[in-house]
Amino acid sequence: MPPGTARRRVLCLWLPRLVAELALRRADLSHLGPGDAFAVVDELRSALRLVSVDASAAALGLAPGRSLADARAAHPALVTRPRRPGAEARGRAGLIRWARRFSPWVGEDLAGLGEGALALDVTGCAHLFGGERAMAERMVEDLAALGLTARAGLADCRGAAWALARFAAGEAAPGGPTGDAVQVDAPATRVRSPARRRPEARALSAQSAAVAVAPPGATRAALADLPPAALRIPEETAAGLARLGLRRIGDLAALPRASLARRFGADLVTRLDQALGVTPEPVSPLKPPERFAARLSLPEPIGLRSDLEAALARLLARLEARLEAAQRGARRLRLSVRRVDGSEQAEEVGLARPARDPGRLAPLFDQALERIEAGFGIDAVRLEATQTEPLAPRPHSGHLEARAAADARRTPEGDEAFADLLGRLGARVGLERITRWIPAESHIPEKTAHLAAAAWSAPAEAWPSPPAPRPILLFRPEPATVLTGDEGVRPPAAFRWRRAEHRLAAAAGPERIAPEWWLDDPEWRGGARDYWRVETETGVRLWLFALPGGGEGWFVHGIFA
Repeated sequence: MPPGTARRRVLCLWLPRLVAELALRRADLSHLGPGDAFAVVDELRSALRLVSVDASAAALGLAPGRSLADARAAHPALVTRPRRPGAEARGRAGLIRWARRFSPWVGEDLAGLGEGALALDVTGCAHLFGGERAMAERMVEDLAALGLTARAGLADCRGAAWALARFAAGEAAPGGPTGDAVQVDAPATRVRSPARRRPEARALSAQSAAVAVAPPGATRAALADLPPAALRIPEETAAGLARLGLRRIGDLAALPRASLARRFGADLVTRLDQALGVTPEPVSPLKPPERFAARLSLPEPIGLRSDLEAALARLLARLEARLEAAQRGARRLRLSVRRVDGSEQAEEVGLARPARDPGRLAPLFDQALERIEAGFGIDAVRLEATQTEPLAPRPHSGHLEARAAADARRTPEGDEAFADLLGRLGARVGLERITRWIPAESHIPEKTAHLAAAAWSAPAEAWPSPPAPRPILLFRPEPATVLTGDEGVRPPAAFRWRRAEHRLAAAAGPERIAPEWWLDDPEWRGGARDYWRVETETGVRLWLFALPGGGEGWFVHGIFA
């Protein structure tokens, strides 16, 4: 290492119960007491299984991977909740943002044991927090205040920090492969057996016990007494090493690399070299999500609508430049104002199509500006595109494209004006309330179309033609009482429906429609139906059906135009 060059230091932070502890922060679980066992479940291998458990459940012997039926049989009081990937992703993103206060070089570590882990390159950062151990203990303490269990390992390389966090900080990894039934406890900062530790070393705080630090240049000594599973190798490889009596990393480091590679594969040698710092393994920082926002701090408080419109126009111009540079368009915008008394107010609007043109975005805020209350004055305005989509620049068009664009203006669905109209209506009533019918592939009459949000769906180019005419109005089947005629083969000559008598003038059919056998639809549990299009003497055109054989009688399902 050249003189004056700082030795690289890596800190690995392990959260073994991240998923369960994030779920425990939800409001619907606030009634749980300290001793109540909790677990998060998900469908794995065709069965509901535990994917994460809290400390109380782990104390009862429950571990991830166990089936929910077995866990409930052993502990009927176990409280469970289904897994929520979206909430977990937001929790992990927040964890990464929190970790950047200690180091700008933060990467996510998903290898090996555990549900959540971070790798931080803390070279040159520890002195800002009172030293390496003080920094690691503060991280563990801050996470404990948030209800998250964490362990930290710090060493010269990523592989060694990973091993220390999981096998030297606190107890051994729960449910993890150790390769041996013997409990291995090797303090990272002292190269001595557990029996030789000084008495004062046993009175460590909870934060200190969850931290393992290998001094610079002492990586090999710190890992010597750890089990081979700390090398991030498969469980089968760790078990094979244990059968040969290789229960320590120090035993592996003393063996020739060629013989290890022949017996257990090159991956074992690679992991060993990474843990000892022979093979470099840099920390790849996660790129923070790009934010499209503009802020305007005002020298004097404002309160008039005209001033707000002027501020909004300046923010829209700045936001357009940022969106254009990234080739993106806004789908949802958030306008927030800060009053002089410190209070804030925010309004959101949505767009039917991604856009960044200020001329199209400004009219969407007409109602939002009306709802903003200035109070004693507004001293800051912020505009953010909370949801964006790719928006490529529009190429120059020739005569044919110009004519096609002119023809598109005659149909609302083909022009941007219709998207602007949807956006302005959505700003008033909400985009989710503006819907359109979309055709669906189904022979069941009730399922041939479904409602979709107009802002998030395209109009149908063509509706599929049904095999036979369909009524203009469909409703749940209503019974028709037969007065005269056949009750099963042909429509009755006279029947009563909705307190009125109807006499048959003409009939066409039957058309047999069978239920979807792969779905259990309660409305179609009776089986196939024979449909008839009938017209009464008074001109009413109805859609009648009966089950094959006519045992259940006749029903009216719709009315034709």
